[in-house]
Amino acid sequence: MRNVLLIDDTPEIAELLTFSLRDLGYDVFAQGYTSSVNELAIEHHAEAVILDCTSYEMSEALFDAVRQHEKHGELPVVIISDTPEEAEKSLRSRKAREVLLVPKPFTASQVGRALGQLLD
Repeated sequence: MRNVLLIDDTPEIAELLTFSLRDLGYDVFAQGYTSSVNELAIEHHAEAVILDCTSYEMSEALFDAVRQHEKHGELPVVIISDTPEEAEKSLRSRKAREVLLVPKPFTASQVGRALGQLLD
C-alpha cells in the first residue's frame, strides 16, 4: 500500500477522496490546509502529496514549500485545480517535475490515475 498525504481545505471532499483512494489501494492521511505539509509528509512516510485547495495560490504555496524542503525536492505531487491553465503556466515557469494537474471538476479515479502515473 502506498502512503499518500492529502491536503484539502474542504472536509467533505477530503473524506470522499480519502475513501475512494483507499479503495484504489492507497493509504491516505487527510489534513485541512496547513503550512506543516513537510512535517506531515515525514510523519506519515508520504510517497506522494495531493493538494486540493480552494485557490490555486494556496496549493502553489504548499507546492513551493514541498519543493524547497531538502527531502521532498522530487516527491510526486498531484495538484487539483479549478484554474488548470494558470496552474500549468505557473508550474512551467518553475520547471516543475514529478507533478501532475487534475482539473476541477474531477473524479477520484482521475486522481488515482495521476498518482499511478507518478508512482509507477
